Amino acid sequence: MAEIVSVCTSAKKGQRKKNIGESLLIKNKGLEGDAHAGFAHRQVSLLAEESISKMTARGLEVGPGDFAENLTTKGIDLVKLPIGTRLQVGPDTILRVTQIGKECHDRCAIYEQAGDCVMPREGIFTEVLVEGTLKVGDKIEIIDSYRFGVITASDKGSSGKREDTSGPAITEFLLPFGDVKDSLIVSDDRKSISEAVQNMADQGLDAIFTTGGTGLGPRDVTPEATLDVVDRLVPGIGEAIRRETAKATAKAMLSRGVAGIRGSTLIINLPGSPKAVSECLEVIAPVLEHALETLAGHGGECARE
Repeated sequence: MAEIVSVCTSAKKGQRKKNIGESLLIKNKGLEGDAHAGFAHRQVSLLAEESISKMTARGLEVGPGDFAENLTTKGIDLVKLPIGTRLQVGPDTILRVTQIGKECHDRCAIYEQAGDCVMPREGIFTEVLVEGTLKVGDKIEIIDSYRFGVITASDKGSSGKREDTSGPAITEFLLPFGDVKDSLIVSDDRKSISEAVQNMADQGLDAIFTTGGTGLGPRDVTPEATLDVVDRLVPGIGEAIRRETAKATAKAMLSRGVAGIRGSTLIINLPGSPKAVSECLEVIAPVLEHALETLAGHGGECARE
């Protein structure tokens, strides 16, 4: 079982880090109080205890944090993880692998002493997708990563008269689950929307989220366009969205969004505003992973004991 053997930080860059045992991982930043936090895509660094052992075998007195890594691990082959791999660390935190190894422009003290250093080759870097507290002994698990599509239905958006903010809101929300591989802005035209949904689904994406066109206006045809291409409906998703969001505004009952499946792709209609999109996604979030696992053929049954 893979786990964390040290949680290390330093107040200044260039220093060896010290194992503090427990710390808060901050979304899009890194370990609280660490000098390297917030550095682009290299927010949290990891190095395996097994890699450090290669250096101690040469007679060096080194240990966790001496290579300036944030998290020292054991039981997981870090360098074989593909870019984009998602790691659940502890009960809450999710990291995404962004870089394997790095180029060292300045030789560190370890390199000068041994003529080699494992961090540039075997260290990895990640970004924080879901924040939370982690500590020594927390388990590390590789979790599934899914492929998504996002379609914004908007006459003004497709003509460049309005900035699309709902599509990016969906992309940001989905990061803990996977990456958006395709995104489009199309007009509020039934054929355009249905063709976009069909083309994305036929690429084999795990799920497609549409935003816009779910209301009562004459150009609000996203549900009809979706019904044109799905094989099966998933009515409970739309029902749950309307039920839960109606607690905040009665106007939610006017949303006509539907959800369905084409092949093994889940398709979900969301409203057009960023705020409504976020509220609806919060409703879906607790069941989304199970739905995607089931459609992929490796999810469990829904029944409870």
